[in-house]
Amino acid sequence: MSFLTEVYAVAWSDIRFMRHNVRNILISSLMLPILYLLAFGYGLKAGDVEIEGHMIPYLDFVIPGIIALTSLSSSFSSTSTRMNVQRLYYRSFDEMMMCPLSNSAIIIGKTALGMCRSLLSCSLMFIIGYVLEPSYMNLTPLLVVSVLLACFTFSLLGETAALMVKSHQAMSTFSSLVITPMTFLCGTFFSVAALPEVLQGLLYALPLTEASVCIRAAALDVYAFPYWALGVLALFALAFYLIDLYLIKNRKI
Repeated sequence: MSFLTEVYAVAWSDIRFMRHNVRNILISSLMLPILYLLAFGYGLKAGDVEIEGHMIPYLDFVIPGIIALTSLSSSFSSTSTRMNVQRLYYRSFDEMMMCPLSNSAIIIGKTALGMCRSLLSCSLMFIIGYVLEPSYMNLTPLLVVSVLLACFTFSLLGETAALMVKSHQAMSTFSSLVITPMTFLCGTFFSVAALPEVLQGLLYALPLTEASVCIRAAALDVYAFPYWALGVLALFALAFYLIDLYLIKNRKI
């Protein structure tokens, strides 16, 4: 209970921040996914997509991809922006480091805002998808696990970025070089299997690809779930956690 108490102490201010700004957070979190849905789901008017030998309407293919993309954008932006402001503008992160809190509690606690915001956005996006395509969208236990793990992984990635960069401009550069390519290339809007094997290997080295594969398989529930992708996503989460732990321990903040 001591560790959980420390995690709650770290997350408390961020949760209150979200509580007082929930309306603005909801609007900003849903605007981009809805635009993606309109532009790619309806604007392209694409036909069926083949996945694991099954033909799926493109709209049903892209909705889980947008949910995976929402887990990335909401988790990463919430965590990285909040920590970046606390480190570089308010200088309150240094004060928190002086408190009798374990480094692990700080890392886990700081994922709370990103996870809560992302879970809320993903849930609303799933509801929209279920209303549009009730015959294909399925709420399964594996979908819940996949979304939770994706939100946690990308929140940890947001912490990694916030601990590494030394300015707001550097954070923008990180997003342009890492987050933007993942947004459009990691199987959210098209099937990675359609690409050459070399490019597939490169894309599977990015966590959003595994998140998209897991969330799509769990939501559609018409072919075997790729447990290997869930395991790889968990390894990404572990890697980001260890990097964050290293950065905090060495006071590279």
